Amino acid sequence: MKKLFYLTLLISNYFFAQNDSSNTEVPFEVVENVPVYQGCDEKLSNAVLRKCMSEKISQHIAKNFRTDLVKGLGLPDGITKIYANFKVNKKGKLEDIKANADHVVLEKEAVRVIKKISKMTRPGIVRGKPVSVPYALPIAFLVDNSKYKK
Repeated sequence: MKKLFYLTLLISNYFFAQNDSSNTEVPFEVVENVPVYQGCDEKLSNAVLRKCMSEKISQHIAKNFRTDLVKGLGLPDGITKIYANFKVNKKGKLEDIKANADHVVLEKEAVRVIKKISKMTRPGIVRGKPVSVPYALPIAFLVDNSKYKK
């Protein structure tokens, strides 16, 4: 725990030692106050807010991601993963949304679904100032081509 605290201090001191903090970006794992997802209680601890945000985003993805798009893409049976990432900017809006998958259709769908995530109730904060917070989002689902065969 001391190493994480020390790392947090180093990162915070590094970013705020610079005169121009307009491009300040602090990793989700170490940001002083994490961004708050709609429906998560701001008064909770960072650990609980991290978990709440992750759960809410996972629920959003599960509800909105169109897994039927895999039909006819020629993907092998088994687990397919999409690696997506984005930033929660200083105003709590999602930006710089990117995805990497085995097929461009899956990448586009991941970006589409992530764009539907609403603005955060509060952006990430370090030393009382809003910061940009990158967030990595792995999306995994099972491809079962047998259900598409007649």
